[in-house]
Amino acid sequence: MSSNILSRRHFLTRSAALGCSLAASPLITPVTFASAPGDGRLVVIVLRGGLDGLDLLPPLGDKGLTALRPDVDLATDLNGFFGLHPAMSPLRPLWAKGHLAFAHAVSTPYRDKRSHFDGQDLLEAGTGMDSIGQTETGWLNRLVAQLPGAQSHTAYAIGRSDMLLTRGAADVANWSPDAALTLSPQAELLLERMMHDDPLFRDATAEAINLSQSSISLGAIADEVDSADMMNAMMAAKVGARPDAIASFAAQRLREDTRIAAFSLSGFDTHANQSRSLPKALDRLAQAVTTLHTDLGPVWDKTTVVAVTEFGRTARINGTGGTDHGTAGAMIMAGGALARAQVVSDWPGLDEADLYQRRDLRPTRDVRAHLAWVLHAIFGVNQSTLDTEIFPGLDIGTDPRLIA
Repeated sequence: MSSNILSRRHFLTRSAALGCSLAASPLITPVTFASAPGDGRLVVIVLRGGLDGLDLLPPLGDKGLTALRPDVDLATDLNGFFGLHPAMSPLRPLWAKGHLAFAHAVSTPYRDKRSHFDGQDLLEAGTGMDSIGQTETGWLNRLVAQLPGAQSHTAYAIGRSDMLLTRGAADVANWSPDAALTLSPQAELLLERMMHDDPLFRDATAEAINLSQSSISLGAIADEVDSADMMNAMMAAKVGARPDAIASFAAQRLREDTRIAAFSLSGFDTHANQSRSLPKALDRLAQAVTTLHTDLGPVWDKTTVVAVTEFGRTARINGTGGTDHGTAGAMIMAGGALARAQVVSDWPGLDEADLYQRRDLRPTRDVRAHLAWVLHAIFGVNQSTLDTEIFPGLDIGTDPRLIA
């Protein structure tokens, strides 16, 4: 990969002024592809920002829910205990066909620090807490390295950013759509006022904007920002490529020799006005999945889509109508290769004593274990390789039988 490519980690480190907003909404949406033997296809979607699993998949059968989430009645019943956020209703036909599933109360080994940067790195590296900032390879790249006969597709333009998820010794190719960071006049004014008395943050903000405008083709239209939505005002950045366009291009490659695709979607950092911002992010996710379903055609029956996030969010709504960085969340799966429609969960409960640190949904299983069993089913990777090479230190546990 060319040395002049601006890596996501490098950009975010130098752009500290934009804090968790940029971490939750990277400027570039890289899409990575790799070929592998066999007919199974895997699509990994990283949901950046920390998806709120309790809003996505509210446990309607848990009596403790209404005290924490007064608007839970907006969700519709899914399986008699869990409901589904209305923004995900386009995926209900997949549930009816047995092509949609979830794992709830899951997390990476990341605990307590609640940083987007470290949380995303740990998610993509597939390692434990002791390796934060030290792992240079991602679990998807290590998977490709284990597949005999795997080859990369090299006939794609190199993107301006690569995902840690796919970084490593195995040869993979990056393709990136045109993307842009644009700031509305309201957002620029807000940033100027916020950072005026802090030279370090003020200069870092200016550098971040200058870097993005000089290295990324402009063209996206930024949303208007109002004072009631501080998080979006600070961010005011949109990725130029639509999720359906990204998914459509992925499907095109997966219909051919490509077997693995990975990309990210942003917008899940819902500190304020979650009832307004989360539906938009979930709509983008639903668009991506439905586009994959449509455009993959018969290949959909051989495909597994997994969508994962760096951490969940607090069980209680905060004073600005949002939620803060939490611990356990949910994993979303789709595809014709799934065994059935199901919600896999050892539900921990929502009473205060059941919450992690009395604030977060308690994790009951490592999300890497579910990912590992998916890889075992699709690519035949043996257990010892999964828990030592691909997900080092993982307690893989019992097989949840996610794949048919």
